[in-house]
Amino acid sequence: MEIKTNSRLEKVLKNGHMAVTSECGPPRSSDPAHIIEKGHLIKNHVDAINITDNQTSVTRLCSLAACIHLKQEGLEPVLQMVVRDRNRIALQSDILGAASHGIHSMLCLSGDHQRFGDSPQGQNVFDIDSMQLLQTVRYMRDEGKFLGGDTIKLPPNMFVGAAANPFADPFEIRVPRLAKKIAAGAEFIQTQCVYNLDKFELWMKGVVERGLHEKVFIMPGITPMRSVGMAKYMARAVPGMDVPKELIDRLSGVPKDKQSEEGVTIAVEAMERLKECTGIAGFHIMAIEWEEKVPEMVERAGLYPRPEVD
Repeated sequence: MEIKTNSRLEKVLKNGHMAVTSECGPPRSSDPAHIIEKGHLIKNHVDAINITDNQTSVTRLCSLAACIHLKQEGLEPVLQMVVRDRNRIALQSDILGAASHGIHSMLCLSGDHQRFGDSPQGQNVFDIDSMQLLQTVRYMRDEGKFLGGDTIKLPPNMFVGAAANPFADPFEIRVPRLAKKIAAGAEFIQTQCVYNLDKFELWMKGVVERGLHEKVFIMPGITPMRSVGMAKYMARAVPGMDVPKELIDRLSGVPKDKQSEEGVTIAVEAMERLKECTGIAGFHIMAIEWEEKVPEMVERAGLYPRPEVD
C-alpha cells in the first residue's frame, strides 16, 4: 500500500527537482532561540532542515523538541533519530509524537558510541539497529501496526531516510550495504561529507550499475572547510572521512584569512560537478555552525530559487 505523505522534501524529489537539505545542531540548553535563528537563516534556500540527535553523543536539546520549534516557525524539519539511546517502545513512541506535530520526514541512524561524548559511562541501548529502525517506521506507516502487532488508529506518515558512507572500509561492501538499507525501507539517502569526488563517483557507478538510483533518492553530503587545520583534522581524526591531499594542499596555498572563502568555493565546485553525476537527486549541506554560508553555496551552485510544490 502506497502512503502519501505531507513531506515537502518528498514532493520536491518525486517531482524530479534537485533537492537541497541542510543541518542544524540543537543547543546545550533549554532555550530554543539559537536553533530557531539558524533555521531562519537558511529557510528560503533549502527544502528541509535536519535536526541532529545528540550528535557525537553530547547531550543537547532533543531532536524532536527542536523539530517542533522549527515546525511552529513554518519550517520543514527532518527528525534525526538514533537507536543508541532508546528501545523499541521509546522509538515507536517518538515516531508517533513527531507525526502528531506534523513532522513527516525522518533519518534513521545508529548514533555515535557514548564513549565519544560527555557521558562515556552512560549505558547504550541498541535494542534494534538502524536498519531495523527503517523497517519499523515503514511497518508502522505502511501496515498501520506497532511492532507488537496492534493496529495504529492513525499511522505516522513518514518519508524515511538513511545515511550512507561511500568511503568507509572495505569499499567493496559500500554498494551492497546501500542495497540493504533500500531493502529495509530507505526512500532517501544522505551521505557522509564528500571530498574525494573520484571515489564518490566510483561508488555511484556501482550504485547505477545495480539500478539502486532508481529505488532511492541519493543526496551527497557537502561540508565546506573553514581552514586547512579543519581539513587536516578531518583527514586525520574523523573515522570514515576521505580528504584528499590535493584539497589540503590547495587550502595550504591560500592566505589564512582567505581559507574559509576557498573552502566554500571548493564545496560549490563539488556540487557543480556532482550535479552532472547520474543518480544524484540533490545535496545535503552540513555547514557546521556556519549556517550563514548555506544561502551563498546554494545560489552559487545554481540551485536557487527553490521550486514550488503543492
